[in-house]
Amino acid sequence: MRIKPCENGIRFSAIIQPRSSKNEVTGVYNDALKIRLTSPPVDGEANKACMRFFAKWLGVSPSKVNIVQGLSSKNKTIEVADLTEKQFHEILKIKNLIQ
Repeated sequence: MRIKPCENGIRFSAIIQPRSSKNEVTGVYNDALKIRLTSPPVDGEANKACMRFFAKWLGVSPSKVNIVQGLSSKNKTIEVADLTEKQFHEILKIKNLIQ
């Protein structure tokens, strides 16, 4: 999985699957985190749910999570402020998503 540092945190790719039975990260697929969300992709609801879900999943404030690319696509680039690559890797390891 590719994690890119940026000026105030990190950026990574995510693939969003809306209208799922529950909100969850299902793993890494094609260098991106695959996420299932219960919200439908209507009026930006899935994007809002995505940012709220990631904030909770990463243990950061919702204001720290932003979708910087792919607002109308299932393929998104997500930016998390005040998080380092090392911290993100540790979270992925704890959640058994990477070795």
